[in-house]
Amino acid sequence: MDGYSQHGEFDSDALDLAPAAPVSPVGDDERRMHVRAYNHWVSLLGGRDFPSIEDLDPGNIEDFASHSVLLDFTSGGEDPETAYIGQAIREEGGLGPTVRTIADVPSRSLLSRLTDHYLQIIANRAPIGFEAEFDNQRGDTIFYRGILMPFSSDGDTIDFIYGVINWKTGGEQRAALAARPLAAPALELTDLHAAPGREEEELLELEQPLLDEDAGLADRLHAARETAETLKALDGRSRVALYRALAMAWDFTVAARRVPDEYASILEDAGVKAQARAPMTPIVKLVFGADYDKTRLTEFAAALSHAERCAVDFGGFQAFVEACPGGLKGLVAAERQARRPAARGDDRGEQARAALREAAPIALETALGDREFALVLLRRGEDGAVAAVAALADEAMLEKALRKVV
Repeated sequence: MDGYSQHGEFDSDALDLAPAAPVSPVGDDERRMHVRAYNHWVSLLGGRDFPSIEDLDPGNIEDFASHSVLLDFTSGGEDPETAYIGQAIREEGGLGPTVRTIADVPSRSLLSRLTDHYLQIIANRAPIGFEAEFDNQRGDTIFYRGILMPFSSDGDTIDFIYGVINWKTGGEQRAALAARPLAAPALELTDLHAAPGREEEELLELEQPLLDEDAGLADRLHAARETAETLKALDGRSRVALYRALAMAWDFTVAARRVPDEYASILEDAGVKAQARAPMTPIVKLVFGADYDKTRLTEFAAALSHAERCAVDFGGFQAFVEACPGGLKGLVAAERQARRPAARGDDRGEQARAALREAAPIALETALGDREFALVLLRRGEDGAVAAVAALADEAMLEKALRKVV
């Protein structure tokens, strides 16, 4: 717990502002392709609800490009285009260049297993993972795991979906999968056990660290870490252990403010950097370990940040989280909502209309310039005359418009 690997660090400034939804739906085994794909999706969030499609280059992600597909909904949601299909998926399904939309995907191909789930993404507005088996067009039994992840061109609309799928074939693999069950979906915060099981009871009955009000900062950190270790021993599934660990982390936070020099020394010894923009991230790294699940660390930091926002007293975190609707998940959602910038007023459109009512007309040749295509804004005057008043140079908007008219 005292050593922190450089490789365990993560960009908390980006991830700490991520939406509440992205909890990995496919488990914690970093060796699995779909988990690496999910982590790549998270790395592109940058505080947004969905990553920008401009940040995705599916053909150049060496780790899983050949096992991936990109669906493009900009021309409509009924039959999205297959903007990219990885080579391994093409070879498994015998797919040629004629597969251009979902409707072209053969029903007994592996690709159909991936595309069958895309409507769930639209409904859930979050990544989904899935796993099953089926007999393909050659009669081979295929065991597969996949994940679908939403992308957006405007930050709000899901108009692209990126999927990654991995598979195995044969009776030998059936036996292997039966002997070693696939990882279950990661639990949401509200899915933690409400009542302790036998193993949990035994661990929670162990003598808990007792601290008096004058305990030193190092003692508080040690006690918080011990409680976090109990949580890990229960595979992160104990609400009691989790709330206890976070409560001790909060008390450590309050105590650290009283002795900033001592706190700075602890951070330096642990190799953890202070972060002005995300001050709770170093706290949760110290308590739970920098190599703990990054999504959960982000959520824990958000919960502690909300306690700070609400001026929770020393020793008051447990009552605070238990009183919150939704418990810990409710705290995380409340903090993320509080961080979102206030919605911009909608008067910009009216200001633009007022300016364009007075704008001088421009010739279409001028609007087009030396381009082959252009988007032109027209105005109808009070006399009914129509005139071009502006040309838009947004290539992404032009490309979307072109897709709409064919």
